Amino acid sequence: MPELRKDPIIGRWVIVSVERAKRPNDFNVTHVGEEETKPCPFCEGNESDTSQEIFAVRKPGTQKNSPGWETRVIPNRAQNFTIYGDLDRRGAGMYDVMHPIGAHELIIESPQHFTDLFQMPEDKIEIALNTAVARMTDLEKDVRFKYCLLFKNHGVKAGGSKRSKHIRSQIIATPVTPTRVKEELRGSSFYYKYKDRCIFCDLIKQELDTGTRVVMETKHMIAVAPFASRFPFEIWILPKKHCSDFIKIGKEELKDLAGIFKGVFSKLSKALNDPPYNYMLHTAPFRREKKPGYWNTIENDYHWHIEITPRITQVAGFEWGSGFYINPTPPEEAAKHLRETKV
Repeated sequence: MPELRKDPIIGRWVIVSVERAKRPNDFNVTHVGEEETKPCPFCEGNESDTSQEIFAVRKPGTQKNSPGWETRVIPNRAQNFTIYGDLDRRGAGMYDVMHPIGAHELIIESPQHFTDLFQMPEDKIEIALNTAVARMTDLEKDVRFKYCLLFKNHGVKAGGSKRSKHIRSQIIATPVTPTRVKEELRGSSFYYKYKDRCIFCDLIKQELDTGTRVVMETKHMIAVAPFASRFPFEIWILPKKHCSDFIKIGKEELKDLAGIFKGVFSKLSKALNDPPYNYMLHTAPFRREKKPGYWNTIENDYHWHIEITPRITQVAGFEWGSGFYINPTPPEEAAKHLRETKV
């Protein structure tokens, strides 16, 4: 019989198959229609084929928009947000409207034509993550922005490009805090008011105590399959030390995060035949001033984390209509299989 599980943070219910769980070989991961177009515009030497460089980690003496870079940041050509203008938030009858002020940037994470994170050396993954920290820190200075979302679309089914599989992530700065993050902020604030503890810290402690849903662990980081996983082989990565803001990550934590990334994505690729996936960073919104009732305890109750969601099942009518998710693989089984996957 399936099992209903409740997400302790936002209260969402998930239907988890327990007795007839699907294993990795039961998922038909195919890569039809994902042939790349040559040459790749994101490889070193093809800088003129992309937008102008915003930021780069470069070798000494090299010039902007030329070879010699480690990571490179450019504006995304398909822009849903613009950095120009004012918000002009206003009412249109009962509705709210504002200009789509924001930023949309691509982080090209390697000059070499890697197609997944785990193919990179750990020190290069660390540089790519540090580039994201640098860009988010800079974007925070713009008072029109309230939030920065770092994410990756790997594979066409996860929203990736058909033109090139070259490894890259994206940052979108928005003038509002995303609803998905607000749900977590409300849930963690509610928990803190009653227990005077961070719900994510309690989650980490329990997962370490039981061990059944732990995928990987380092000195500073942990990767777990969440108790109420929405998708098969969903993984969350969290820092063991409480911190609400990703941009405050320390050097040793960043190094550990690079190692966790390499291990987790290696295991996912081997176990599920290079599945399409998304990863999303959930971090605290920008806080430039204290407002009455505006997340005044956020430094204490919220905890940044990264959610990895393989796209190997389809969300259908029941899920869209009810808000429930149906997961055919219990997180305990997924974590066990990934732990045992040798890379």
